[in-house]
Amino acid sequence: MSDESAAISAANMTVDGDRLWDSLMQMAKIGPGIAGGNNRQTLTDADADGRRLFQSWCQDAGMSMAVDRMGNMFMRHEGAEPDLDPVYIGSHLDTQPTGGKYDGVLGVLAGLEVVRAVRDMGVTTRRPIVVTNWTNEEGTRFAPAMLASGVFAGVLTENYANSREDADGRRFGDELDRIGWRGDEPPGERKIHAMFEYHIEQGPILEAEGRQIGVVTHGQGLWWLQVTLTGKDAHTGSTPMQMRVNAGLGMARIIEAVHRIAMDHQPNAVGAVGQANVYPNSRNVIPGKAVFTIDFRSPELEKLTSMRSRLEQEAAEIAEELGLGIHIEPVGHFDPVTFDGGLVETVRAAAERLGYSHMDIVSGAGHDACWIAKVAPTVMIMCPCVDGLSHNEAEEISPAWAKAGADVLLHAVLDTAEVVR
Repeated sequence: MSDESAAISAANMTVDGDRLWDSLMQMAKIGPGIAGGNNRQTLTDADADGRRLFQSWCQDAGMSMAVDRMGNMFMRHEGAEPDLDPVYIGSHLDTQPTGGKYDGVLGVLAGLEVVRAVRDMGVTTRRPIVVTNWTNEEGTRFAPAMLASGVFAGVLTENYANSREDADGRRFGDELDRIGWRGDEPPGERKIHAMFEYHIEQGPILEAEGRQIGVVTHGQGLWWLQVTLTGKDAHTGSTPMQMRVNAGLGMARIIEAVHRIAMDHQPNAVGAVGQANVYPNSRNVIPGKAVFTIDFRSPELEKLTSMRSRLEQEAAEIAEELGLGIHIEPVGHFDPVTFDGGLVETVRAAAERLGYSHMDIVSGAGHDACWIAKVAPTVMIMCPCVDGLSHNEAEEISPAWAKAGADVLLHAVLDTAEVVR
């Protein structure tokens, strides 16, 4: 890039923060929640309406659309050299049942705002820019999460994705056809020069540290382990203590072990049980069965592997001591992600150039970028969210936070797509 072009990029380019915020508020009217947030679950009629609104805005900005067989939307702004691999900006428009207005949506609409800003300034880049809405990132209706980006990256198959069923037995593939958003393009055949995902942090660190920008260097790996303990139902009043085979007691001890194991692997490791059930779940019956899911996460593969190994050993010892049967089944897993070092530095340099406070951060949640990193250089940018709250209708960010991250996104994309005039 010439010195003159660099000056245009560094000194003059900025997004229209008011326009970005207005787009967020307009999208939030589609699939409203009951407490100020959104319920725009994937492949619902509300999802289809949100897609159509996004499509109309992109077309108004001179972009062309392509859709693949997973419903992933690719909105293209042309570059001076159309044959070059494009720079992608992507996230998702689907929400949790009680989701906020910004999770995922911010990244998609900030990508649109980047293109709008480029057009407003009359800037041309060598590489095309493609803004992507990845289908079913949340996984709340059709598990697993990050489904369509997983197919794109070759981690999951199309047949597997199409066969996923919601709680009512409706299949992903049938619902994609029903709302009319299945395209003809085979997923995963596109070439990506680089991909950026802009997202709210979904945690409290940036706000607590007073930083405007999170430069995401890694994504945590994850193990979900479902534990089933089998004991004996018995009366709580008449069964002697030494004769009990209490699955609830075993669950309690294993939950404590999960916490201790995670603490022993500090820093950069977390663990908890968030879902737990005992059976028959009666106030005067000693539980004869307990089923619960352990969530271990770390950006370091060695720690993630070690936590699972220790848990399996200690849980077996606890079960044996209490006379319980035990079965541990992995129900979710992905390895830690290291985002592209060159793109990380590009984001960091853009934040520095614009004067925004920033810090390196590890993403605690899964994102589409985690799968795309397997097939293309990828990086994430984060902005704070109030009290770290997300997957909640009370999720909130400020217009200033949204704009700061979008400005960094704009400059990082321009540096990567290469301004020619």
